Amino acid sequence: MTGSGWLEVGAAIAAAPYPVQTIPPDPRRAEMCLATLGVTTRSWLGAVIANTGGLLVDYRWLRVLGSGGDGLPDVLVEAGRHGLVVGYDVLGGQFAWLPAEPGKQPTIHYFGPDDLNWLDLEQGYADWLYAVLSGSLTGFYNYLRWPGWESEVLRLRLDQGIHTSPPPSSREGRDLSAVSRTPIPMAELVSLHHEMARQKSPRQ
Repeated sequence: MTGSGWLEVGAAIAAAPYPVQTIPPDPRRAEMCLATLGVTTRSWLGAVIANTGGLLVDYRWLRVLGSGGDGLPDVLVEAGRHGLVVGYDVLGGQFAWLPAEPGKQPTIHYFGPDDLNWLDLEQGYADWLYAVLSGSLTGFYNYLRWPGWESEVLRLRLDQGIHTSPPPSSREGRDLSAVSRTPIPMAELVSLHHEMARQKSPRQ
């Protein structure tokens, strides 16, 4: 299940300035995801789904979803209210592919654990993933990292994230080198952030 999309993704992975691991694909789940989403392997999204269970980028800080495996869900796991979730970061942030406005082409949006809002990155999936694989995470997360984060993140299972107390959305939790950091299930971490967002703004 290879194609031009994967040749391009593979070249970007090989040139990435930080480590990128690929999880072996689950062919049955990959076929289901491709059929459900109506995408082909010529697209970057289809290529990632068909050829990987997911991508682990920058010492596993970012988990880009594919067909799933090793504790990582497939890309369909949260398709619905928040669009198509295509990746999680270790702090419980989400990247989702959804329309900015009705009738518009979908773009990647980021739900950050620091401000608890969706930010339109104004990039399609391929542009977003190319930027990620070209080194954009270093600047994007500069203020959300702490000394020694690499070894701490590498010790986690792929179904875990890092819960911080106080949370990064609070004034006291902005300096992540000075907070309590605990591994918890990623699904629980994401749910906690969205619950805090609902409390902050009941319409979310």
